[in-house]
Amino acid sequence: MPRHSAAVYRRRRLAVLLGLILVLAIVGASVWLLIARPWASTGAQEPAPAPTSSASSGPTPSGSASPAPSPSADATPAVVPCEAKDIEVTAVTDAESYPDGALPKLSISLTNKGTKDCTIDVGSTTQVFTISSGSDEWWRSTDCQENPSSMIATLTAGSTVVSKEPIVWDRTRSSVETCAQENRQRAPGGGASYHVGVSIGGFPSATTTQILLF
Repeated sequence: MPRHSAAVYRRRRLAVLLGLILVLAIVGASVWLLIARPWASTGAQEPAPAPTSSASSGPTPSGSASPAPSPSADATPAVVPCEAKDIEVTAVTDAESYPDGALPKLSISLTNKGTKDCTIDVGSTTQVFTISSGSDEWWRSTDCQENPSSMIATLTAGSTVVSKEPIVWDRTRSSVETCAQENRQRAPGGGASYHVGVSIGGFPSATTTQILLF
């Protein structure tokens, strides 16, 4: 068999080397493809976005306090006791003059001149009528009063009320010592002038009401 030249052997070694390099390249590419898997990125779903917080998704964190509720505009303010500057009291009679034998009937007119409702005790405990002739006090309604009582009432701003049940004056002089007597001194008639005053709830009338007895 003829011997090949050195150039032939070099070419053969070069071809073997190139083939080996090619095999290694193929193997390396295959390994990279298996590891990197570039085809997986095209078909995979993108990750879902992180959930955002919602005002109704859960309880309010303890660090954020809710604002205190403001007072309601419809809230009813507390009614306070009446003051003297707002109250007007007047003695009311069922007539201006009375013939012999007619008994005067006395009532109370109560006005709230203020701008706010207020409370007042209108019970018989706080009602005091007086009837005088000049400086002589003839009669006081509390001298022989029986079973006095209290009654708290609300007086509407700007309103006037008049007592329903009048008190009757029997035209005699009163005294705590003579309540049981039947022959108490009678007030003179003949056109004599008398003045009726009243107080209620601690508020006296500013003026008196004149009556004439015949």
